[in-house]
Amino acid sequence: MYLVKKEIEQLSIIKHLLKWTVLVIPLACITGTFVALFLWLLDNATFYRWQHGWILYFLPIAGVFIHFLYKFSGKNAEAGNNLIMDEIHQPGGGVPARMTPLVLVSTLITHLFGGSAGREGTAVQMGGSMANLLGRWFGLNRTDIRILLVCGIAAGFGAVFGTPVTGAIFAMEVLAIGRIRYYALIPCLIASIFSDVVCSAWGIHHTHYSISYSQNSKIFLPYISLDFLLIGKVIISGIFFGLAAYLFAELSHAIKQQANRFVSQKWLIPVIGGILIIGLTWLVGTDGYLGLGVVARTADGASIVNAFHLQGVTTWSWLWKLIFTAITLGMGFKGGEVTPLFFIGAALGNTLAVWLGAPVDLLAGLGFIAVFAGATNTPLACTLMGVELFGGEYILYYSIACFTAYYFSGHSGIYQSQRIAISKTTAQIPEEERTLKDYKHTNSNPS
Repeated sequence: MYLVKKEIEQLSIIKHLLKWTVLVIPLACITGTFVALFLWLLDNATFYRWQHGWILYFLPIAGVFIHFLYKFSGKNAEAGNNLIMDEIHQPGGGVPARMTPLVLVSTLITHLFGGSAGREGTAVQMGGSMANLLGRWFGLNRTDIRILLVCGIAAGFGAVFGTPVTGAIFAMEVLAIGRIRYYALIPCLIASIFSDVVCSAWGIHHTHYSISYSQNSKIFLPYISLDFLLIGKVIISGIFFGLAAYLFAELSHAIKQQANRFVSQKWLIPVIGGILIIGLTWLVGTDGYLGLGVVARTADGASIVNAFHLQGVTTWSWLWKLIFTAITLGMGFKGGEVTPLFFIGAALGNTLAVWLGAPVDLLAGLGFIAVFAGATNTPLACTLMGVELFGGEYILYYSIACFTAYYFSGHSGIYQSQRIAISKTTAQIPEEERTLKDYKHTNSNPS
């Protein structure tokens, strides 16, 4: 009887996996295709801006267009990634299908005219909106739609960065600080893998990063071969990475909050933001902090790729990128935060490597993933991202940097709808999960 029950359980598992494979593959194919189209258009928009620098002066007008585009067509779609998280935690009005064309067009406009933004937000929102649409078409219940929404996040993230394992873990880890629920484990992995495969099948190639540092281990105890001095430097760097993540998240939210508080005519907010970006570009004397920042217009310009080399960025490149991006996204332009976080982390790692006497490419790579880990509260996903992007040789340093940054970023993050499942400071499970937005509001108004 026991064996019969076990066989029935295994059959039930097979049925469950087949069901989600059938549901997820169409989502992955659609999301992967949209991400491929988006990345192709984004490259073309970037090249056009490089060739026509004067287009930056139309950034304020582009911001007004984005504002009214969402005002008349967006409805709740303007909430972006936070809307998807809210729907997963507590289903409500759903994620509108219009989110896909809106975020696609608005992000391209932001990059075309010189806004400093990323791309993950666009991919995740496209994945989430298509998941909700398919869920309604398939007649799924609320529980299944929630799972499909998580798969949409995984599909978008895995495809846009070419990191399918990271995409699957990120989709589950980002929902709540300190907790991962495995109810969507296999579906997320399937969605992320197939979406990445489809995106690559369309001819999209992701940037290749590498760390050439060769570790010279120092043996302190028998069978223990570790460079403890380097580990100490990584811990110190991890603290700074976490503080940079905190600064970025808080500055972005503060700019948005204060702009909405003091500017009564909301369409003026992106106008002011665009003017500030133009002014800052003149002030720093380079356009290297506009757009994605993965590669630079010139061979010696500030970029993520160049940050892996000793003379690739300046001492304060990370701070300039942080300011440019916080203004862009806080003042109403669209796009993601993750790629700018990669830039901030890699550039800060470059600076810290010089100050601490550590390998530049190693610390740039650690900053790349650790600032992201701190800003999104996803240390496990970011550790795996290090393996997928740079190889597994330095996984010990990945984990130390990401885990340290996670703690030192505090109860902060770029996604205000992220829930707090376990406190970072007390390791206690709160009686009621609160969003980061509610947590910040409560702490700022203790009465």
